[in-house]
Amino acid sequence: MKLNVTLADKVFAVELTTAALQEAEEFFRKMDRDMDRGWQMSREFVENPNVQQRCQIAANRLMTSMSSGNGTMVELMAGYILTRLPGVTAVDIDTGGDMMDTEFTIAPRAESVPPAASGPLNKLQAMEQAGREVSKVYKSGRNWRFAVLDRKTGQWLEAGACEREQEAEERRLAAVKRRYEELVAGAAN
Repeated sequence: MKLNVTLADKVFAVELTTAALQEAEEFFRKMDRDMDRGWQMSREFVENPNVQQRCQIAANRLMTSMSSGNGTMVELMAGYILTRLPGVTAVDIDTGGDMMDTEFTIAPRAESVPPAASGPLNKLQAMEQAGREVSKVYKSGRNWRFAVLDRKTGQWLEAGACEREQEAEERRLAAVKRRYEELVAGAAN
């Protein structure tokens, strides 16, 4: 996997293998546990950073690691971002002192092409596409979330936080059902 990192108008590519990401997962979980206690993000203390904020924290550490020439930490921070933000392709790290201004580019997945571009969908195809356009439930701090693909912009939008995994799963299933109904209704028109 590759993450393009923009830092002070220069672009660097950090490439990692799937095996390297899997080996680092325990380190990533430790990072999550550390951030579960809250984090100072520039001038603001964030009590429960969401996925994007956690990746902004990792991007800030990525910038520091690049400046100090710590290649191992560069790979770990890039890996954290790649594993926590589905579809991320690039990060533009803010160097002006506010890590909350760091931005990510999320590429739409090829299988998420709207029906207008791929022709009418039958019910099975609509169900499969709906499942691809709503992410699986994931842990974000002390809460559980999922993301839904905005088909117009190609960006993934996080749903509200749930305290219990089961509640997040139920909300995710409702989102999949809504997306399925949109796809089937679109095919009927």
